[in-house]
Amino acid sequence: MPGRVHVVDDDASFRIAIERRLKKAGYEVVTYPSAQHFLNRVPSEGDLGCILLDVRIPGLNGAELQRRLSELGSTLPIVFFTGHVDVPTSERSIKAGAEDFLTRPVASDELLQAIERAMTLREARRGLKTKLDMVRTHIAALTPREREVFELVVRGKTNKMIANALGCTERTIKAHRQRVMEKMQVQSLAELVTLAERVGVLSGTW
Repeated sequence: MPGRVHVVDDDASFRIAIERRLKKAGYEVVTYPSAQHFLNRVPSEGDLGCILLDVRIPGLNGAELQRRLSELGSTLPIVFFTGHVDVPTSERSIKAGAEDFLTRPVASDELLQAIERAMTLREARRGLKTKLDMVRTHIAALTPREREVFELVVRGKTNKMIANALGCTERTIKAHRQRVMEKMQVQSLAELVTLAERVGVLSGTW
């Protein structure tokens, strides 16, 4: 799944070597001698790609660049690499969202697998985000009463219980429920509940 790899490292000879290795594997490669150079040209979010980032670059270091990118809302996956084994740093980086942490020298197979894994995970997350955004759009299209019915239905309330709670007839609730199913583009209650769970309706976090 070739894409674009952004290599951020202050070692010019390493940048040249890694660029040659990645291009041979079919990737587009852009190199940066510092974190600031990368921040000056932050890549488009639409590109399939990842960042190969040295932990100990001078100036703004790898962890600081990771934090800045997070603040900017970047979703480009980061694969860290370092010449020094540093467990606390690697744990913090992974916890902050890095996809992998490699120690130099790294075998070509290991490097390429880490990059492919990072890109695959990122595309999967983007696909899920697109689906969830669509669900939220459908929910936003519900009328206030349909929204009330929707929230009660996905919590397992029957038409009779909802009618009593909202002070209307079961027949009216049935009609609202049908419109909710149509607007949410689902065929079953199970589908409706699954969508509600995914966007946090049931947990109250959406």
